[in-house]
Amino acid sequence: MTTDLNLHAATLPEGLFADDAGTPRCTWCQATPLYRHYHDTEWGFPVADDRRLFEKICLEGFQSGLSWLTILNKREGFRAAFAHFDADQVAAFGPADVERLVQDAAIVRHRGKIESTINNARRVLELRREFGSLAHYAWRYEPAPHERPAHLTREVARTLSTSAASIAMSKDLKKRGWSFVGPTTVYAFMQAMGLVNDHLEGCPARAQALRARAAFTRP
Repeated sequence: MTTDLNLHAATLPEGLFADDAGTPRCTWCQATPLYRHYHDTEWGFPVADDRRLFEKICLEGFQSGLSWLTILNKREGFRAAFAHFDADQVAAFGPADVERLVQDAAIVRHRGKIESTINNARRVLELRREFGSLAHYAWRYEPAPHERPAHLTREVARTLSTSAASIAMSKDLKKRGWSFVGPTTVYAFMQAMGLVNDHLEGCPARAQALRARAAFTRP
């Protein structure tokens, strides 16, 4: 069996690995079962729920300068700390909440990022008044098919840290008073929420995400 798996792994495109059952996946999720579950069921799959979208953009901001696995391992702590990312509740946080959260070892205790999350919750409420939902706002930035790579290999994926859409969204969010929303952070948010599907060719989750996108009703 080990030999068979080794042979199977040798035939995989660069950027994929095979688990013990021989299932191929993008190599970035290889470290832990939690990471693989996130890859298989969330990353690249379309989202229209405002609470989930707010969570994703906040966590991508917290991830800046850190590994995503660090954030993923603390996600339940973040959810408990930030009212499960209910923007209405987080928008009401004040200085005492900031001091409480700076002492919370279950999250990343970065004062600037904590204050940014509260600020951005207030900006979400403004977006809702203008666009109806955070989802409607975000999905306006979905790239057209011709703006996406025709064949997503590992080499192509290495060039995808930003895009024209992420630069445009980042610029607009900053104008609206958001923070920790640079083009790279916004592109990671686009990947996480399924605005783009960056699973590599040959990864089964790529086809699954494509099917989910085909069945998805854009807000």
